[in-house]
Amino acid sequence: MSRLLITGFGPFPTVPDNPSARLARRVAASPHLRRLLGHAPDCLVLETRYGALDTQLAPALARRPRAVLMIGVAARRSRVCVETRAVNRVSRLFPDASGAVGRFLAFEPDGPAQRRSRAAAQVRVALKRVGLDAAASRDAGRYLCNASYYRVLPTGCPAVFVHIPMPPRTRRPKAGGGRRPALDRWTEALIEAARVLALRGRAQP
Repeated sequence: MSRLLITGFGPFPTVPDNPSARLARRVAASPHLRRLLGHAPDCLVLETRYGALDTQLAPALARRPRAVLMIGVAARRSRVCVETRAVNRVSRLFPDASGAVGRFLAFEPDGPAQRRSRAAAQVRVALKRVGLDAAASRDAGRYLCNASYYRVLPTGCPAVFVHIPMPPRTRRPKAGGGRRPALDRWTEALIEAARVLALRGRAQP
């Protein structure tokens, strides 16, 4: 049984280099997180196509992770956002990376209108504790971020989706001066979020 799953996304038409994939890999590869948890998390970079929910995400969930930290990019946002829910709604305006759009307006015709994360508030507190002023969000979008979150939440394990903005295109500052790069700060903060989720998952029966 996998104890912690961390997911990010690959490229899509408007984001050819998706920073969520880099961030997911960095968090999962953290030696500090491995020492804290006693194991290396699983990392899954999802293709940005609806078919990946069945071909990539479903097999990962079948291994029954005890907790899931999901990371995606929201290019129009200026802050890191902790998503509190996913909705049973598909936009037919935005094709996936393969050019396909959702076949229906709902992921699950008989499913609930929304699914909420019971761990989102705790993760947001954890991010603030390490200095990241993350915002709470009720809108995970109408694309693969929302779709994957909606698929994960009914598993019952602690699961949270975190949206990051596009990192600023700045050079790495020299040692001893300047602000740390965004990906470095986000990695550190999400390591703490991953730890909190894993401990919460471990406490569940």
